[in-house]
Amino acid sequence: MLTVCAAQFATGDNVEENLATCLRMIDAAAARGVQLLVLPEFCNHLSWYRDSACARAVALTLDGAFLTAIAERAAQHRLHLVINVSLKGPVELTVTSLLYGPDGQCLHRADKQTLMGHENTWFARAAAPAAAVDTEIARLGLFPCRDGVTFETPRALALQGAQIFCDSLNSFALDEAALHVPARAAENRVFMVAANKVGPLIPEALLGEVSAATAIPEQFLYGAGESQIVAPDGTVLARGPRSGEALVIAEIDPAQADNKRRRDGSDLLAARRPALYGGLGVARPQAIRDEVPESVVVACLAPTENALLDDPAWLRELPQDTVLGVFPELFGCSAAALAELDELPAGGNSKTILDESRQVLAYMQALCCKQPGLHLVNSLPLSLLEGEEGLALTTVLVNESGVIARQALLHPSRAHPWSVTGDQLELVDLPWARLALVAGDDLHFPELVKLAALRGAHVLAVPFTSRDAELSQYGLPSRSAENRLCVVASARAGTGHGLIASLHGEFTLMTPWSTRVFDGMINLPLITGQREQVTAAPINPRAATNKLMSADTDLLADRPWFLSAALWQ
Repeated sequence: MLTVCAAQFATGDNVEENLATCLRMIDAAAARGVQLLVLPEFCNHLSWYRDSACARAVALTLDGAFLTAIAERAAQHRLHLVINVSLKGPVELTVTSLLYGPDGQCLHRADKQTLMGHENTWFARAAAPAAAVDTEIARLGLFPCRDGVTFETPRALALQGAQIFCDSLNSFALDEAALHVPARAAENRVFMVAANKVGPLIPEALLGEVSAATAIPEQFLYGAGESQIVAPDGTVLARGPRSGEALVIAEIDPAQADNKRRRDGSDLLAARRPALYGGLGVARPQAIRDEVPESVVVACLAPTENALLDDPAWLRELPQDTVLGVFPELFGCSAAALAELDELPAGGNSKTILDESRQVLAYMQALCCKQPGLHLVNSLPLSLLEGEEGLALTTVLVNESGVIARQALLHPSRAHPWSVTGDQLELVDLPWARLALVAGDDLHFPELVKLAALRGAHVLAVPFTSRDAELSQYGLPSRSAENRLCVVASARAGTGHGLIASLHGEFTLMTPWSTRVFDGMINLPLITGQREQVTAAPINPRAATNKLMSADTDLLADRPWFLSAALWQ
């Protein structure tokens, strides 16, 4: 077992005092037997500078006194140590995570790939892709703060066999700990050691002035703490408090991160299809329609009564202005059909199953005729192309005219071994949104949802069966948050795993907000959990048109696409 630690503490604008704090926390961790220690982001100085001369003056050099002292302390205690600082190059400054080994040698550096807000004023982005590094204790992947808010950098490290993510944070956002940190661990099946700051993130004398200028309440200009250690399934093994210094410690077995098996037995990374993801390499996203409404009503549907009743009672619970209803995966399929599917070989076909699926489609169309404007979504076994051999789990969009869009499962699934796979993601334009249809198991692949966002999707419609609890707990909200997409995902009644995720209309930091007071959550989706037969709620498609998190930090346009070729090669 390996003892790992996330050190949580405050830094100020005095570099020498910050070094003393770092050394004190290193000593305290070593006294508790820690073998891998991760420190927060910007350990040398607050990420707040009067001008470029100030930013350069407080930045460090690899051979300077600050980092020499850190290296010596790592050697003294014979531990692996990750520290993040602003680093001085010949021309440019970078935000850099450094790994020191138990002999005091610098084993690895990782420059920040996605800069946040004003960091773009002072620092240069990484020039090289992220790289995992082998050590005697584990294979490590290093990244700081904003690089973990979206999937690209951690995913690239996971593909290189990283067993532990070392995430240094300088964040006042409460959704960092609540969502992004555990989501990155769970979607890659990798341990996460995430160390965040506490205390003011700007000089104390400026707190009132900055609060007034940014409309961020003063109490939210402090580091949000909650440093944590997360297991590969998303379980939080240890978490620090919201405020105050802390050493967050857990014992882990890094080899557990080598097992990428989902509960259905499939290998999460081996099931990827890089040939589908080439669109991730575009520099600019497709323009997204902005002439969409601020509010439409959608619903998760999980009827428990006989699925194909002519006049179902649950339909009367559906608000008359509902534009979209999503059924769970394979809704309407009989027990006999499901049993036959289980016996069907890959690429096999069955007239009885096809006939039953067509009956369900006809039923869905009839329901839409009862309620004009309604669209219904389901995933059913259908031919990949009409008349073609082989069944595919196919997500269909139906209205009163019949089937108007279909999307085949795109990744192989042990849960549906009979299903052939499609070869492209299809989107459909409706009057109120551009819709992406996603089969449930495809949600395990953040690459696919990013593609939908890059192609201008406002809403994901997802019929699914919850086989992996972390997909519901972290995956669905994370896909919504990192792409600014609304999500309507329906699971079977009683599982508690379906949800509707909408978005705040205002979320760009440092801009005036009129309908929302900042509460520490930058971009946590507005979640309505699925309840019984009908769960209806409004979503905001227009909010999906705003991807700007902060100045020069667009979730799509400013992603590290030029460093992410490993994701589609």
